[in-house]
Amino acid sequence: METGVFLKKRLYTAACALVLCAAMALPASAAGGYKDVPDDAWYAQAVADVSEKGYMNGVGYDLFQPDTAVSRAGVVTALWRLEGSPTAGAASFADVEENAWYAAAVAWARESGIASGDGKGAFHPDSPVTRQELAVFLYRYAEHKQWDEAQGALELYSDAGAVSSWAKEGMSYAVGMGLIQGSGGKLTPGGSATRAQLAVILRRLTTPVMG
Repeated sequence: METGVFLKKRLYTAACALVLCAAMALPASAAGGYKDVPDDAWYAQAVADVSEKGYMNGVGYDLFQPDTAVSRAGVVTALWRLEGSPTAGAASFADVEENAWYAAAVAWARESGIASGDGKGAFHPDSPVTRQELAVFLYRYAEHKQWDEAQGALELYSDAGAVSSWAKEGMSYAVGMGLIQGSGGKLTPGGSATRAQLAVILRRLTTPVMG
């Protein structure tokens, strides 16, 4: 009887050792972060920072889905968390249910002047946010915080004319502050912003500029 117990203890110890060795053999990103965020990715540090601070979360199964388009609800929720998740009243948008996971964030964004919807009573929370919509959200958040603002020269980009009139001031701010950067000489204002891009922007927004 004692021999059987001893054997079980030895097997248990050996199994634990194997598990420990296997865990140590896994790369850091797989062991303690997201499986789909390589350690050398251009957005890796930003994803780690916003996740640690709780501004953005994964999507389950140890995934972050960095290349997935971020929704309008996702953007205002990140800004709401950045603000400390303040309480707010009802969202008062026809397409925002009271028990939705983003309802409090959307309500705060509307009360703070950050989100105004489509002018017809809808917010379109699940729609992918465009780069110019994101720029406007960021600009209005800066105004809400009464931060200093810099204006960028949109005419330096070949598609500056594609920026909607209602988004020009916001895009100019986002470019001037280095929050949104063009690619190949273009801003692509109507293109969707990804979760990785939002993570990088949030990191830039919260990282003091060294002078």
